[in-house]
Formats: sequence, structure tokens, C-alpha cells
Amino acid sequence: MPPLGTLLTGLPVRVQGDPAIDIRTVVYDSRRAVPGSLFVALRGQHTDGHRHLHDARARGAIAALVEEWPQGIDFPAIAQVPDTRVALAAVAARFYEYPAMSLGLIGVTGTDGKTTTTFLIDALLRAAGYRTGLVGTIAIRIGEQFTQHDLRQTTPESLDIQHLLAQMRENDVQWGILEATSHGLVLHRLDHCPFDIAVVTNVTQEHLDFHGTIENYWSAKGKLLEFVRDRVERPYPRGIVLNADDEGARWLARFAGDVPILWYSARGHASLSAEGLQLSTRGTVFRLRFADRVAQVNLQLIGPWNVDNALAAAGVGLLLGVPMDVIADGLGQLPSIPGRFSAVDCGQPFTVVIDYAHTPESFQRVLPLARELAHGRVIVVFGSAGQRDRIKRRLQGAIAARWADFAVLTSEDPRFEDPWLIIDEIAEGMRSAGALEGERYVRVEDRGAAIREAFRRARPGDIVLLLGKGHERCIIYGDERRPWDELSEAKRALHELGYQCSS
Repeated sequence: MPPLGTLLTGLPVRVQGDPAIDIRTVVYDSRRAVPGSLFVALRGQHTDGHRHLHDARARGAIAALVEEWPQGIDFPAIAQVPDTRVALAAVAARFYEYPAMSLGLIGVTGTDGKTTTTFLIDALLRAAGYRTGLVGTIAIRIGEQFTQHDLRQTTPESLDIQHLLAQMRENDVQWGILEATSHGLVLHRLDHCPFDIAVVTNVTQEHLDFHGTIENYWSAKGKLLEFVRDRVERPYPRGIVLNADDEGARWLARFAGDVPILWYSARGHASLSAEGLQLSTRGTVFRLRFADRVAQVNLQLIGPWNVDNALAAAGVGLLLGVPMDVIADGLGQLPSIPGRFSAVDCGQPFTVVIDYAHTPESFQRVLPLARELAHGRVIVVFGSAGQRDRIKRRLQGAIAARWADFAVLTSEDPRFEDPWLIIDEIAEGMRSAGALEGERYVRVEDRGAAIREAFRRARPGDIVLLLGKGHERCIIYGDERRPWDELSEAKRALHELGYQCSS
């Protein structure tokens, strides 16, 4: 058990009480405090950890790390710092004895495609014989242990990141693969992670509610490249993999410094590229080319955007010296990703597809593909998240009006906003693109009822897209997480129409 003073080494800190007190565990949630804990008071969007100092002390916390000096609470030791998030990252890394120093680190950032790309990197590295770890939106892998989750936080807090890295170290993981969100980067969750390789899928418009401007958002993504640029000397390959086809990714190249950049392009604009794309409902086939080396890839994933994701993953493999044929084989071994263009087959005469698409960019990818694959109409069910970028709601509506024959506008995660007002803003985008309510779209706030409305309207040959929830297991209303499973709900709705769904 390290002393408090040791954990605070190097931080600008004022300590009251005994800095030699031994710390058994570090927590930022007062409900997890136990005797011997250091409680770190974080300020969040909806709560402030300083309000829970009494609770942490009552549960046995013996020390507190704060920004604001508390009154009337008897901790044996209190430490005050300018920013508890910055301090937590340093304390967590020291508490777990810098686990990232024992394994290579790959960070993947981008507006869309992070999860798929991390899964593909994991698959090809495992095919190459590496023992891997993964932390992301859908799942956590620690060696052979693979666990799906619904934490709704793609990049966990720094304390959790360091704990997971420590578990990877204990399980002899050679390469850890982390999804790096813009929130996670600017909120210091990934501080003290010496990334060796950074991957950027694309950088478009998202989270302007948090970052304010597109430039701030892009710069937040650039922090991942800075981590690689400023990495301490380590016995691991170092490099950056960027999408030459994406304006935002090209813009981020300025953060690379002297780190080698491996550019990829699905359009043939880079040394790592894809040729001879063949798209079907069974998967995606293409030739992977790097300089004069070529290998055929038989992706089980559907959609041309997955070629971009596969190229990004292949770039990591090349930086690690994995042979082309092993890269191609590894990419082809990934069967599917939960909630990513996943079909629901209950014997119905129309196609039902669940996808996590929830940004304008992802809508621009998924809806045209559905149009290409559909023998009949495209019907889409979607909403937009509350307390997130409001601009994208109208954009989503306009894109849906362009590519879909009919839309059912519903709720995604309203949070503390009025769900009907969110739907109204989406509808404005539909109307701006010429869609008339009743003819081209309807509003059904209850998501289960919205899915049933879409299925009721579907005819043989149609494709019904259920967008926005994907793998998630709840819908957030206020601070309530209402249980939700898009796949199970779709199967129930189809069963009610008389179709037989397997479990």
C-alpha cells in the first residue's frame, strides 16, 4: 500500500494531515469507498464529487483529493490540487505502478469506425500470434477473457484505464488496443499512457456541444498523435496511421511531428490501398495493396466503409511487421460486430438491419448502402441524443429525407431534454429536404412503438434500418437508464407479426 505522499509526487499540491498515511485503494465514486480509500472528487457534467465527500468519509475513506477545500469533514489527510482529473491520471498510474510500460499501446480515434477498427486490429494481431487487450465501446478483452459491456463510456476514467492496463500486464498481454474519444483525451483519461501507435479513421462533425467548435474537436483528437510524438523511449515500433481520404485526418497530420505516418486510402490515393472492391450482403472482398505487395481480403463485414476500417487496421499490422498474408487472414477472421449493420432474420419478407449509426457521417454511409442493397423501399427508424450536438439533428433528418423512402422519428437517449423537441428538430431537417409529414415520415416517441410502425409499413423487398442504438442496453431518460435491447425488441415485434425468430 503506497503512502499518500508517494502517490502525489510531482503534483502541485497542498496537503493537510498525514502524507505518510497508506492508501489501500483509489476511488472517484463515493459508493465504492472502503476503509483505507483515497477519494478523488471529480467535477462532471451532471454531478460534482465534492458533494459526496461526506459519503466517502462515512464509508471509510481516509484521504481526499480535491480542488475545493472542504469544510467540516474530518479526513486524516486532504490534498488540494488545481485539477483533480489531471491529478487522478497521475495518481492512478503511480498506484498501479505504470502498467503501460510493460506492453505496447495502440490508440484509435475518429468520429466513426473506432470500434470496428479496434476489433479488426485485435483480430489480425491475434492471427499473428500476439496476446492482446482491448478497451472500447462494446467490449473489454484481457488476453483470452472477452467481456461485452454497456458502460456508455467508450474511454473509461483514467483510474479504470490504469486498472485495466494492470490486468493486461498480469495476463502477459503484448499489445493493448484502446478507443480514444475526444472526451477521453481532453478530460485526461488517457494521460500517462505512452501510446506507440495512433490510428485516425475519420474526423467529421460531432460533440460540438462539448468542444464548441469543429477546430476544438479536431484538436482534441490531435492529442492522441501528440502522445505518440512525445512518447518516452520504448522497445516498441512507433507510428501513426492516417486516412488520406478524410479532410479531418489530413488536418491532424500537423500533430505528428517527426513520427512516421502511414497513409491509407480506399480510393488509391496512398501506398496502402484497396482495389477491386466487391460488395454483397455476405461480406466485402477486395485486394489489399501496399507498395508492390498484394493480398486478397475476404471481409465478413458488410459495407464499403469497412474497407477503410480494414485498411486502418492493416496499417497497424504493417507497422508491427506482420506479413501481408497474415494481415489479410486476420481481417477475414472477424465474423461480425454487435450492433454494426447486423441483420435480423425471422423469416420476414423484408430485411431488418440494426446499426449504431448516429452521426451525419455514418448516416451518409449506411443509408446509401441500404439503397444499393434494397429491392424495394428503404425505411429508417432513428432519433438523436439529448444534450449532444443539436446541429446534427437537422443534418440527420435531411440525409434521411434524401436516401430513405420513409422515416419513423423516435427517441434515442433524450437525457434531460424533452424528447418531442428533439424529434421536432430532426423533422425540421426532413422538411428542409422536401419531405412531408405523413407522406415521408411520422413521429413516434416510444422507440418500441416506432419499430412496430416501421415493420407494419414494410413490404417484401424493403429494408428497414434501425439506427442509433446498436449494441447499447439502455435508453437514457433524465438520469434513468431504462433497459433496452434493440435486437430483442426487433425480434419481439416481428414475432407479433407472426414471424418465427430463433432465440
